[in-house]
Amino acid sequence: MSTGLDSFIAAAPWPQRTGLRLLLALVRRRRGAALLARAPGAQQLARSLVALGHYDEPAVARSLGWDADAVIARGRDLRRREGRP
Repeated sequence: MSTGLDSFIAAAPWPQRTGLRLLLALVRRRRGAALLARAPGAQQLARSLVALGHYDEPAVARSLGWDADAVIARGRDLRRREGRP
């Protein structure tokens, strides 16, 4: 099964796909994470990608302040109040 993060990476142009996959592989390993600590920009990007992947998990996303069901409900309510389809 493909996750949203996998789909996001798969949609990137090939050079970026390769780089993103490399960063994820590094940040998920202790020695790779230590190597990334020497490049703060790359470390921040890698950690951000991992965090982005957590938004696919509803319980984790809610704890991070993102509740997709609540956003959808608010949008539907707003459209209804404005008389939009």
